Order: sequence, then structure tokens, then C-alpha cells
Amino acid sequence: MSAPEQSIDDWNRQVIEEFRANDGKVGGYFAGSTLLLLTTTGAKSGRRRTSPLAALRDGDRLLVFGSNAGGPRHPAWYHNVLANPEVTVEFGTETYAATAVDIQGEEHDELYARQVKVAPVFGEYQEKTTRVIPVVALYRRDS
Repeated sequence: MSAPEQSIDDWNRQVIEEFRANDGKVGGYFAGSTLLLLTTTGAKSGRRRTSPLAALRDGDRLLVFGSNAGGPRHPAWYHNVLANPEVTVEFGTETYAATAVDIQGEEHDELYARQVKVAPVFGEYQEKTTRVIPVVALYRRDS
């Protein structure tokens, strides 16, 4: 999910503003996609950062994928959830605390394959990189 002609921070900021202004719906590149906003705590900086991410419902949890558009490195948000798994999720009109869990092994492979069926671009992302694209489950925490 590339950000042509502008910095990724500017592009993300625009997507985040549109998401919040339209009850979780956005147009453009993400039109028709299921998105969420994931706010993490920086692994090194300790600062809170929000990232718009493609999401897949799986029962009572949401799944997100560390594709980084098929880039050679995992996205910063993934490193953040490994260090600090307590996150904030904005999904549609809801905002809630959640715990992020890195999914491994056979479950990872099955869930990533499901995402590729829903959004074939994720298959292209995996083909572009030698790293295994992470799958992270987000579990709502009781308030």
C-alpha cells in the first residue's frame, strides 16, 4: 500500500483524518477495504503512534498484517507491539484497549492465506520480500 508523491507520514495522517471523520470509512487506495487504526507505544521512543492497517475479522479478534507493502523490513508498529503489546484499536466507530499477540506457525500460514483470498495484493507483498510477513491478532481487553 504505497504512498506515491508524498511522505508516508503525510499519507498516513491523511488516511487517519479521513477514517476518523467518516466513522472508519476511507476512499482512494483503501476504498472498500476493512481498515483499523492501531495505536502502539514506541519500542525505543515510548511515544504513541497511530498506523492505519488493513484488518481481517476472525471471530472476536481482529487480525493485522505486517506487510510494509512487501518491503525488506517489518513495519515499526510490529516492533512496537512485540515490545509493548497493550494497544489501542479504532475500528469503525469504536475505540478500545486491546492486547496484540504475534501469530506463528501453521495458524499464521492459514490466516495469511485467508487475507490473500480477501485482498490478493497481500500475496504480491509476500512475493516481493524474503521475510515472513507477520500476522498479529488483536484481542479486546475488558475495561
